[in-house]
Amino acid sequence: MRRRTIVSFHAHPDDEALLTGGTLARAAAAGHRVVLVVATDGEAGLASDAQLTTDLGELRRRELDRAAAALGCARVVRLGLPDSGWRDSTRADGAGFSRIDPVEAAAGLVDVLREEEADVLTTYDPAGGYGHPDHVQVHLVGAVAAARARTPVVLEATLPREPLHRLVRVAARIPGLLDAVDPTTFAAAFTPRSRITHRIDVRGHLAAKRAALGAHASQASSDVGPRTVALLLRLPEPAFALVAGREWFLDRRRPGLRTDDLFDGL
Repeated sequence: MRRRTIVSFHAHPDDEALLTGGTLARAAAAGHRVVLVVATDGEAGLASDAQLTTDLGELRRRELDRAAAALGCARVVRLGLPDSGWRDSTRADGAGFSRIDPVEAAAGLVDVLREEEADVLTTYDPAGGYGHPDHVQVHLVGAVAAARARTPVVLEATLPREPLHRLVRVAARIPGLLDAVDPTTFAAAFTPRSRITHRIDVRGHLAAKRAALGAHASQASSDVGPRTVALLLRLPEPAFALVAGREWFLDRRRPGLRTDDLFDGL
């Protein structure tokens, strides 16, 4: 087996565990080199007052190191770009990663891709999953960087839209569960199942994924409503395996592909 290098690009600490944690752990366990690149420190994110015993950005940097270790990442690169925030945490100065020209913002990622001679880059789908502006920017910046570095495979982390819509509709009927979420915002979220090219089985690596999620304790708490990390960590193992046992990607250069192999085509 040839050793490959995967660079996984994310907007904030904890994003890597949510959509790609199992895939990264699986690749690392198979002997491949996994490099984690995070655009921001998540300093404008949400966290409960009880968690804020220190600067949130510094806290989340430490959490990211623990999560990366749990997943088997060989290297962590922080680009140090400003977190845009979202909704209740939007930056007052209007600055942020999402406001930077994608060509300018791509410079640091291009350097990593070239240094690592990356075989695969993971980003997000064009919707940025559920629409966070920094996640949309990851898609744009990743596309620019991959083109400049001539990275052969770009995989957009996503979820199948249809079952997510059904889940959100059901959850919206439970008082207090999704009070801060408008279910209609998910109408264009993520990717139709028919377009997804990679369905990665990560059931053998759920312990690593759960440990990575657990490392992001600040993102399991909030004073404004439930958090995805907290909801996932509360699931018993059978339910967690059902929800988190597969991860999904789109390779838009190979429509119609259906594979469980992250390195298919290399």
